[in-house]
Amino acid sequence: MASVSLQESSQDNQVKVQSKYMNYGVITSKAIVSLLIIWAVFQIYFTTFGAISAINLRAFHCLFLMLFTFLLFPATKKTIKDRRFPSVLNLFLIGLSIFCILYLVIYFPRVARSGGRLNTTDLYVAGIGILLVFEASRRACGNLGILAAIFLAYNWFGAYIPGALGHNGLSLKRILSTQFWGTQGIFGIGIGVSATYIFLFVLFGAFLKYSGFSKFINDFSLALVGQTPGGPAKVAVMASAAMGMINGSAIANVATTGTITIPLMKQTGYSKNFAGAVEAVASTGGQFCPPIMGAVGFVMAEFLNISYVSVMIAAIIPAFLYYLGLLFAVHFEAKKRVLSGFSKENIPNALTVIKEQGHLSLPLFILITLMFCGYTPLYSAVISIVATVLSSYLRADTRMSFDKIILAVVEGSKGAISVGVCCVIIGIIIGTVTLTSLGLNMGYVILSVVDNTNILLTGFLTMLMSVVLGMGVPGVAAYVIVQAVAVPVLIKVGIVPVCAHLFCLVYACLSNITPPVAMSCYVAAGISGGNQLKTGLLAVRLGLVGFLIPFFFLTNPELLIGVVPGVKIYEYLWIAFTASAGTVALAGGLQSYLLKECNFIERILLLMTCPLMLYPGLSSDFMGIALFGVVILLQRFNISSSILKRS
Repeated sequence: MASVSLQESSQDNQVKVQSKYMNYGVITSKAIVSLLIIWAVFQIYFTTFGAISAINLRAFHCLFLMLFTFLLFPATKKTIKDRRFPSVLNLFLIGLSIFCILYLVIYFPRVARSGGRLNTTDLYVAGIGILLVFEASRRACGNLGILAAIFLAYNWFGAYIPGALGHNGLSLKRILSTQFWGTQGIFGIGIGVSATYIFLFVLFGAFLKYSGFSKFINDFSLALVGQTPGGPAKVAVMASAAMGMINGSAIANVATTGTITIPLMKQTGYSKNFAGAVEAVASTGGQFCPPIMGAVGFVMAEFLNISYVSVMIAAIIPAFLYYLGLLFAVHFEAKKRVLSGFSKENIPNALTVIKEQGHLSLPLFILITLMFCGYTPLYSAVISIVATVLSSYLRADTRMSFDKIILAVVEGSKGAISVGVCCVIIGIIIGTVTLTSLGLNMGYVILSVVDNTNILLTGFLTMLMSVVLGMGVPGVAAYVIVQAVAVPVLIKVGIVPVCAHLFCLVYACLSNITPPVAMSCYVAAGISGGNQLKTGLLAVRLGLVGFLIPFFFLTNPELLIGVVPGVKIYEYLWIAFTASAGTVALAGGLQSYLLKECNFIERILLLMTCPLMLYPGLSSDFMGIALFGVVILLQRFNISSSILKRS
């Protein structure tokens, strides 16, 4: 049965995840597992019940990140595997990290009381600490360290850059003071996000996985759409959206769920490039999909100083349209290629799935309910983790054993490492932006190119900046980088703050599927055996509605529920209906299929329909509905085909 194969693949994948990076002997491996558990307990306690200063929480969080990065991530590709103990180099780097962090914790009060005055030892510690962060970033974050190095160099060489992007230059002491001893650099908001929201929600995602929630999502998706044309691809979309929403990393989601979904799509008849693109697009959208939004929504709420519930509600329509467009693109491709779904005997019964596994979704409902009741996301996450274990005991066959709980803690802690290191290194970027006023200067450059009232052109330039800055970076880290530079530009031209932040979030996330640095597509292509560039280009086409929607809510915030006061519920329903129709029209035009395969005239009409129906306004809505109706009539009665034959 399909559901059985999904379960078996999921179990195999869990084994792979557990073995990844664990290349030590038994004693060392057990010690690392014990440290990961201690880290999880530390994070849960001090982000909820325990009392600790913000700088100390961030410092100890950074210490754990450095420790596990040097233990689990090899220095080079040629590093000897299967060691009994860590190498001398790694032990030396760990020792330096412990010294620098403990030095910071001990002497930070003295530096703070003195107004930031540093002695020679303080400066040496800061320099060594920054070098250690770059080494950890090189191992865990890839090219992000290069971007951070460029920003760090800008502190010195900005004095030689003419025009608005230049500055007077900064001393080494000033740079070290800000980047290491200040709260705007390494120990700034980036690592603050990692130490709170990211860690707990990655851990929550791991608990959901080991409770069987991912299997429930797979089976329920199979029951709903498994028999429809292209059923495996639709299952991939739904499952990847659900898991990507929780784990917050498109790349990690492709690497895990993609090993299950991509082979199934290929077996059904989808090309390897198309299968990889579907998985990449589905995993990427989870980062801005309510109710969890990959933990990014909580960060956005902090920046905007509003409740998370407001952010979540505002993101509903854009996220819905994104996945609606992807589902219909998959459906039209299946109809065009005459691809069938799973046979009936391989499809589980929906009611049976809900009866046997539906209780596993209780933690998600508890999380949402607690946040709607006004509890903090951190408190809600911890309660939901406990609820995950308790709800698994409602049925004997889903109970989480002690071993499974330990595996969930270990995998959740390991999953937070690479994202956490990214958040540490982006502190360098944010510190540079703050210290040199780079964000304001870039905003000035953009505003000098466009008219202050030209929202669309400003949005386009901001989109390019967001995509570039977000390339190869996990969603949360990408958003933190982009909002520091791009959001002030949008607000300056009159964009509502919620719209500006969501605009930057969407494009920072979509950089994962935007060539040439489309990391999600590269991972998906590696699994599918497809071409990286072709997979990336197909992903852009499949996720095109995601690239279009932000421009429409820039000029028409009504697309974001709750942003514009006074809009009635029926008005939101009408906006959602017409925008959905426009999204279907776009998918049909791009895939060249609606009721049947489209000819040139019908494709053009469908593509014209999309912007008319996405733009909120009765006149444009009725024009779009009329065009959509014309296409349906043309296809129903073969009118346009007859016209083309005569011509």
